[in-house]
Amino acid sequence: ERMTLACGGSPIHSIEDMDESQLGYAGKVSEVTLGEDKFTFVEECKTPKSCTLLLQGPNTHTIAQIKDAVRDGLRATKNAIEDKAVVPGAGAYELAASMHLHDVVAKATKGRAKLGVKAYANALLVIPKTLAENSGFDVQDSILKLTDEREESGLAVGLDCQSGEPIIPADEGIWDNVRVKRQCLYLSTVLSNQLLLVDEVMKAGKQMGKKPMADDPNNPMAGVGM
Repeated sequence: ERMTLACGGSPIHSIEDMDESQLGYAGKVSEVTLGEDKFTFVEECKTPKSCTLLLQGPNTHTIAQIKDAVRDGLRATKNAIEDKAVVPGAGAYELAASMHLHDVVAKATKGRAKLGVKAYANALLVIPKTLAENSGFDVQDSILKLTDEREESGLAVGLDCQSGEPIIPADEGIWDNVRVKRQCLYLSTVLSNQLLLVDEVMKAGKQMGKKPMADDPNNPMAGVGM
């Protein structure tokens, strides 16, 4: 299937009924020995729709790292093309969403739900906090700098992992996939609901397992009329 995508033509089961319209094209076909393995290289195709990347390194660990980096890059590019949009990276999205929840949504929310909004807003800051911590900067100072810069400029502000200062990720070419952020918000909400549900079920189970005071043989007041 991949050879057909690379060279064109169509797969056939027998050469007896083959005609020119079923053939593909490759300008160069060669067999190359790399280490102890032999590979067939099909090159100079006219309209290739499939290709193979040859990754080489000094050891297996390095090759595995290169492979993961290439796979992540290709997947990120594919997501961006399918989404037809990107969002600023470097923690800018999480910071903006957290401040919006604190400044707008929390103020418009009444009752106990306001506590949940604030907790969700604080949880979003885990991403910029982690970036600051992994880069060796003070977490609290970094978040305060980002917050102040966001309030002053009103722009999507992220963290520079080299200097620890606020930056504009769009100017630096730092972007994240839309579907990744959307999936994070969806999964975090679902998991939070599930954990809260488990807590309620366990609490209800403990209450159901408690014996009434009148039926407890260890209770000195059991059977005493009130």
